[in-house]
Amino acid sequence: MVESRLRRKSNLVPHGGRHAARRHHLADAGEHDLGRIGATPAFRRRRDGARQYRLKVNLIRYADDFIITGPAKDVLENEVRPLVEQFLRDRGLQLSPEKTCITHIEEGFDFLGQNLRKYDGKLLIKPSKKNTHNFLEKVRTIIQENRTATQEILIRQLNPVIRGWANYHKAIVAADTFNKVDHVLWQSLWRWAKRRHPNKSGQWVMRKYWHTIGQRSWVFAVDTGDRTPSDQIVWLRLRQAADTKIRRHPQIKGTANPFDPRWRRYFEDRAFLKRFGIHRWEAGIKTL
Repeated sequence: MVESRLRRKSNLVPHGGRHAARRHHLADAGEHDLGRIGATPAFRRRRDGARQYRLKVNLIRYADDFIITGPAKDVLENEVRPLVEQFLRDRGLQLSPEKTCITHIEEGFDFLGQNLRKYDGKLLIKPSKKNTHNFLEKVRTIIQENRTATQEILIRQLNPVIRGWANYHKAIVAADTFNKVDHVLWQSLWRWAKRRHPNKSGQWVMRKYWHTIGQRSWVFAVDTGDRTPSDQIVWLRLRQAADTKIRRHPQIKGTANPFDPRWRRYFEDRAFLKRFGIHRWEAGIKTL
């Protein structure tokens, strides 16, 4: 299997320009036709002697990013790519040369911030190195811009960024990446804390900014000043990426119809599973 990542880019309108949104919208109507590329007569049937077979050419699209899969490199290079280029040229668009590549699935490729690659025949989707690097750069920038801010302000700025990035990748193979990110984040925070107190020892810095909460030590947290009814400290903790549970995305049934009352229980259980990670019957909830 050979995978191709193709991306469109305006030839006449600068990307992000004031008219780019309109050009993008006008081209979207035509891209619905592009989505049926695998169903065109050129790819639907091939003949090998007396045997007929369907060429496995398919398109997966999100906004102006898309992947086209094919059975062989020459099919993608000599048949599919010219067809796509002509399709976009008719609409005043072109492929982005620096973001277009034809590669084998066992070599992998990046798509929407994630890396898709087969390892010993098994497809694994992981956070891409570029996406992880950009996330860490954003986190480092926040820490650097808050060199003199309080610990509480820093945590409140970091938590939404960490939560959003981790939630985006929680349905794929991301546990190892989450742990690595947490380690790099700890190093950045340690440098932030040491810079604030250059004349203090490491033990003093640790006791001031990191605490033991419950069964976990080295928690970057601050006392909010509030207390629970049992007079326990209410901590504001830094969220860790590894705290995000990996939950695989359950594939929806192809025949399911959200507007058909007969599928109501299916979609209710699906929504429950997506939110809590277990089925309704596993939680002891009976359906009527």
